[in-house]
Amino acid sequence: MLVNRFPLSCYLLLGLSIVSLNLVVPIKGASHTTVSAVTPKGSVKMPIAAAPREETAVFAGGCFWGMEAVFEHIKGVSNVVSGFSGDNQATANYEKVSSGNTQHAESVKITYNSSQISYRKLLEIYFLVAHDPTQLNRQGPDIGSQYRSVIFFVNDQQKQMAQAYIAELKGAHIFPKPVVTQLIALKGFYPAEEYHQNFAAHHPNHPYIVRYDLPKLQRLRETFPLLYKK
Repeated sequence: MLVNRFPLSCYLLLGLSIVSLNLVVPIKGASHTTVSAVTPKGSVKMPIAAAPREETAVFAGGCFWGMEAVFEHIKGVSNVVSGFSGDNQATANYEKVSSGNTQHAESVKITYNSSQISYRKLLEIYFLVAHDPTQLNRQGPDIGSQYRSVIFFVNDQQKQMAQAYIAELKGAHIFPKPVVTQLIALKGFYPAEEYHQNFAAHHPNHPYIVRYDLPKLQRLRETFPLLYKK
């Protein structure tokens, strides 16, 4: 059983009953009822490349199971891998990262076609659906710097776009509390163990997935219906 292979953080709800799959549970501290289908007024729409082009984005924001589940359901995204970013390869394993004694954050590496979806749109999904960017060094029941909100940008363009979008969110007062998302240059991404990959798809009835991640997929369908893929 996988239960014995995971630390407490991802299993705080094992003793709880399965909640309704139709229940939307907002992340504490974020006004998702307000931000669903909302983007800052006056935001500049970034142009999408004319020719097909495979690009990479790396985001962190809590347990990577849910982050992976969200971006796997986005049109234009061809692959999503759960892993670790922020430290070296020697410390890139689940046990060490879960101890909180590394600089890693649980992250997802997203491969996408920029002729079908822009980095800007991925940012919108990251901030408005995939996690709560106002929670510092935690996300929901998961506590520690390994669950912090981070954009690991791969080039200066991504950095500038992320900075500009965060400024828009702040200016529009989309969230009731300050955005604490870090911007860090990507130095390396290290895939997590195989049993973490596609976890939500393989374990849709897991209590943690039902309680915290299925509501994200519902928000995604409601907020970005034209981008959602089954």
